Amino acid sequence: MKKLEERILSDAQVLSDEILKVGSFLNQEIDTDLLQEMAQEIADIYKDCGVNKVMTIEASGIAIAVAVGMAMGVPVVFAKKHKTSNLDGGVYSTVVHSFTHNTDYSVMISRDYLTADDRVLLVDDFLARGKAMRGLMDLCDQAGATKVGAAIQIEKCFGGAGDELRSEGFRVESLAMIESMGKDKITFRS
Repeated sequence: MKKLEERILSDAQVLSDEILKVGSFLNQEIDTDLLQEMAQEIADIYKDCGVNKVMTIEASGIAIAVAVGMAMGVPVVFAKKHKTSNLDGGVYSTVVHSFTHNTDYSVMISRDYLTADDRVLLVDDFLARGKAMRGLMDLCDQAGATKVGAAIQIEKCFGGAGDELRSEGFRVESLAMIESMGKDKITFRS
């Protein structure tokens, strides 16, 4: 998506060879016009796939997941990183490593919200090494849900996860694909 690539070039900050700060338009402060355009693009890509649920992991993926759910007219669920008192009954659970926070999280979702009848679109803000995506896929597998594919705002291709998932036959559609980045230059995959 050209508009997202242009916004990355103008407003993102490269903090290291692996960390891209997009807080001014995608995370802490969200450009709602851009969010809506990205959500519609994703909805158009997956419109004929029978998606009946959008799923993400808290927290940064929630905004794009909700926007996609609204564009598709389907509910959104998210895996929680911490068990809370209102998460009662049975849950599906898996461990996900966050490279941003350098920690492991046990993520979970209530069995009430993810079932074998679901055709799930997995949505997240970033894809690099794929640990969060693999965790979401595992939760779907535990529920017997059908994984329709993944929609990513920004894929860091140098992390390898997107290409690995595609080679396994899993559909991954990314709105911006960064081939490489450094302090002075960001290169996108064509």
